Amino acid sequence: MPLRLSRTSRLAGALFAAVVATACLESVTGPTAPLDTSVTLKPGERMKVAGTDITIMFVRVDGDSRCPADAVCVQGGDATVWFLVDENGRRSNAELHTGNMQPVESGSVTITLEALQPYPFSSKAIVAGDYRATLRVTR
Repeated sequence: MPLRLSRTSRLAGALFAAVVATACLESVTGPTAPLDTSVTLKPGERMKVAGTDITIMFVRVDGDSRCPADAVCVQGGDATVWFLVDENGRRSNAELHTGNMQPVESGSVTITLEALQPYPFSSKAIVAGDYRATLRVTR
């Protein structure tokens, strides 16, 4: 017989899940680094910018179409690298591209993607958890 929960129990469970999720977003699971320092993160890892209320999390890589190292391509391709920036409780997404390596402004900081590893090879797919993004945060 299926377990039936009251509306109050379901609401309490949803509230508990929201509190736990928020706590997980707030926790820092990576390095603390000063401004203008290169930091390498893996997906899901966060960094705290020393002396600020800024935390940056490497979320994921989308659409990695970079030219494989063992191929000859007409264009270099691009990968979209997503970060979540939390500054004083205000969250925003930062979208950076390997195709142009242009920095983006998010709140009071500028984020520059310096490298995305591993570099693709035509014979091997990259597993999402294997990515490492090197970034630099400046004011």
